[in-house]
Amino acid sequence: MKVLIVGGGGREHAIAAAVAKSPQVDKLYCVPGNAGIAQLAECADIKVMEFESVVSFAKEKEVDLAIVGPDDPLVGGLVDELENAGIRAFGPNKKAAILEGSKAFSKDLMKKYGIPTAQYEVFTKAADALKYLDGAKIPVVVKADGLALGKGVLICNTLKEARNAVKDIMLDKKFGTAGNKVVIEEFMTGHEVSVLSFCDGKTIKIMSSAQDHKRAGDGDTGLNTGGMGTFSPSPFFTKSIETYCMKHIFKPTVEAMSKEGRPFKGVIFFGLMLTEDGPKVLEYNARFGDPEAQVVLPRMKNDIIDVMEACIDGKLGKVRLEFEDNAAVCVVLAENGYPVKYTKGHVITGLEEFKRKRNYFCFHAGTKKTSKGVVTNGGRVLGVTALGSDLKKARANAYKATEWVDFEGKYMRHDIGKAIDEVKE
Repeated sequence: MKVLIVGGGGREHAIAAAVAKSPQVDKLYCVPGNAGIAQLAECADIKVMEFESVVSFAKEKEVDLAIVGPDDPLVGGLVDELENAGIRAFGPNKKAAILEGSKAFSKDLMKKYGIPTAQYEVFTKAADALKYLDGAKIPVVVKADGLALGKGVLICNTLKEARNAVKDIMLDKKFGTAGNKVVIEEFMTGHEVSVLSFCDGKTIKIMSSAQDHKRAGDGDTGLNTGGMGTFSPSPFFTKSIETYCMKHIFKPTVEAMSKEGRPFKGVIFFGLMLTEDGPKVLEYNARFGDPEAQVVLPRMKNDIIDVMEACIDGKLGKVRLEFEDNAAVCVVLAENGYPVKYTKGHVITGLEEFKRKRNYFCFHAGTKKTSKGVVTNGGRVLGVTALGSDLKKARANAYKATEWVDFEGKYMRHDIGKAIDEVKE
């Protein structure tokens, strides 16, 4: 079969690597792709929001299955456009993708169906939000309602920070129209866990858990980013917590979407906070996480094509999801200055080392192939991932592998997965 992947980041490279392993796939395409994906797929320079061009390309290449990776085209309705053109597509349609597209929608959904989450209020006027803050318990979390490249969530430790966040989002439009509404919610503490799941509209199957590191600097300091690294599985996501979440969060979310006339087919990403009062939902995403996909998919035993087709056909209940009994750690190599100001076009060396090693992966996020070789082409450049028999070994392997590659301005956190040291042997 012929498969098209839409996207050009580390998540899409991880998806491409999983798809390429399937014996069912004869030809793999990607738009726009990147230098790493180009080693597995035929890439075309089509942007993910150029729906007409994406659909035309899929029809021209007689694609059997299209996989939409990023949030923007999912929320914008690319799956609908592909399906209307007679092309099978994996991912939620526009009505279902609102689960990520509007934080106000998702919070209201959780309130309506009793799904545990932080207390919150939604505001459409900055003056009302600022007035509310005067009586709010600090710290608070201020969120732009819409999509903001993973950067529209601001943790505010002082009233001044919270007021500035509202002004940045609603008045200065730092995130554009994503800030037409804001959600202000209570600040929760505990271990943060990411759980990705496959859904077919009625059945949900969860993948192995993961834990992301959003802040730019060591010790969770600095600005929020799209993710500086991750590990899987999370030792804090125990079997008893999984059972609780399945009963009170995972299944109720899928059932709620169905009752709202928005059946969800694709991947739901549950961002959870394990509080003293039990697990609560921080956020939903309507797709594979990035960089969570880079540590979850390399551990999956199943043929990913079988699972995706079961989701589309409403037959996920017949699938048994299986993962390797091991661990993975991903360390993101970024350009110095990310996520604010950074340069591009630096030559990357050492990539060939990964071709000689088993259980080591280098997922390209912001790269481009030029006459000089592979160069940096974004803030997050590479996701260096390694497997190990346990998390500590996987972490040591991943950091060892970061030494194999280099480029001018190379930056990374040095404490990815350090939280595992808190777990008693």
